[in-house]
Amino acid sequence: MKSATLPPLRVEPEFREKAQSVLREGETLSSFIEEAVRKQVEIRKSQAEFIARGLASLEDAERTGVYYTTEDVLSSMRQKLEAAKAARASKQK
Repeated sequence: MKSATLPPLRVEPEFREKAQSVLREGETLSSFIEEAVRKQVEIRKSQAEFIARGLASLEDAERTGVYYTTEDVLSSMRQKLEAAKAARASKQK
């Protein structure tokens, strides 16, 4: 597969200097920008998936009439956490 380029990015000279000042050893400004774009793509995909799951959950609750209180959810999460801690402790013995 051929590689492609992203559009050129125009910034103030001061901002470019700031960006260059945080580069790690051996890192280029291009690789820094590419990594930043990759992370933002993943974040936005994750956010979109989260919203889709929330909307699906809302539709399910409206369809079934089954809703859970915050305390119900937190209690379930606490139980799962305690079970995971216990399982981890038993593995370490």
